[in-house]
Amino acid sequence: MIITRDKSFYRSLLFLAIPIALQNLITFAVGFADNVMLGTLGDSAVSGVYMANQVQTLLQFFSGGVEAAILVLAAQYWGKGEAEPIKRIAATGIRLSVSVGLMLTLACIFFPSTVLRFFSDEGAIIDTGVTYLRILAFSFVPFCITQSLIATARSTEAARIGFFVSLSSFLLNVGLNYLLIFGKLGLPRLEVKGAAIATLVSRIAECLIMIIYTLKNKKLPLYPREIFLRDKQLVSDFYRYGLPVLGGHLVWAVNIMCGSSIMGHQTADGVVAALSIANTLHSLAYVLMNGMSGAVGIIVGKTIGMGREEKVKEYSRTTQLIFIALGLLTCGALFLIRAPFISLYGVSEEAKTVASQLISVVAITFVGTCYQSACLTGLVKSGGDISFVFKLDLIFVFLVNLPLGLVATRLGLAPWLVFGALKLDQLIKCIVAAIKINRYNWIKNLTRTEARPTEENS
Repeated sequence: MIITRDKSFYRSLLFLAIPIALQNLITFAVGFADNVMLGTLGDSAVSGVYMANQVQTLLQFFSGGVEAAILVLAAQYWGKGEAEPIKRIAATGIRLSVSVGLMLTLACIFFPSTVLRFFSDEGAIIDTGVTYLRILAFSFVPFCITQSLIATARSTEAARIGFFVSLSSFLLNVGLNYLLIFGKLGLPRLEVKGAAIATLVSRIAECLIMIIYTLKNKKLPLYPREIFLRDKQLVSDFYRYGLPVLGGHLVWAVNIMCGSSIMGHQTADGVVAALSIANTLHSLAYVLMNGMSGAVGIIVGKTIGMGREEKVKEYSRTTQLIFIALGLLTCGALFLIRAPFISLYGVSEEAKTVASQLISVVAITFVGTCYQSACLTGLVKSGGDISFVFKLDLIFVFLVNLPLGLVATRLGLAPWLVFGALKLDQLIKCIVAAIKINRYNWIKNLTRTEARPTEENS
């Protein structure tokens, strides 16, 4: 059988994917609203905020790694019907994520210029970025708490809360953006500083909402005192299986940041603003794919926890066909909306021309992104073979992506060719993903036969 006839798979896929995708869409909309409003202030505002947000991107990847580590283990325990181990796994993830968020906060408050010089040498971009980053840094810890709690809820198939939290944050952020960037309703015109304040307030609000939800959640309540309790076996499992997941996310964060640095040092006019526009549209394309991939991961993890390996194989064949089709449709859609999307920005003509070229690269490579990301993240990683994905990311980032990008830059190639070199892995990895998936040696049950929490103060 090529595809599954199990209707519960499709129901679960939609039930889980739609809230996750909507949450991702709202997260995208927040960044998009920032970009469009700031775009009216010119290239420097767009470029400075984009480069400052690379630090936020690093934290998002790290936090995403912690979330994935929580999901990989917690979803399997949920499949076994064991709730208590999930609390200990979540607590470990929260402690780790908040610690890193705090360190980044301090670095960005006290050394913002040093951080931003990694991405660009242009004084106007750095000055704008420093203004934004010093305020944004205070949102890092609330963001880490929120994302860890959302991941815990998702592992128990409670995916809708993430959507409602993001919707609340979006409405607050966009409203404050409009008021503070442009100085409406008698408020001062703060421009870039206003955008940063709006983001900070919305991050604090979503964190408070998520904490209240978690405390009142009858299915899996998590109280503050439980954050500081440990289970030695589960902490060991979290780091054993979670570190490769986290490592993979950090490797990819390094790839994004170094890629931005390579593009940011291009001499052509408007490249950084164009990169911001292209990556914003890429984020929009990623919304549905990421939601469906996350849903597949939850379904697969739960099914493995239930001990139904043959059903997992059936689901994996179906997943491959779904994401190939999704990739082709997304590619076509990106080409169609490219011009009207760019027209929303008030940037220079040079930036618009380069943005059109970069979006063409995004559209072509996204076919590969859809397939290999769903296979490697939604299936292989969630299926338990975590180290494989980490090793693959290491190889491609440091032996393919970044070297090709640097060579293309040294040869003085056009920005779109440099950008294409940085994204070539999205197509090549499809070959590796296809071979790995169809061998089925990635299906591994990571749960313990008996997981009894031994409560100790950390």
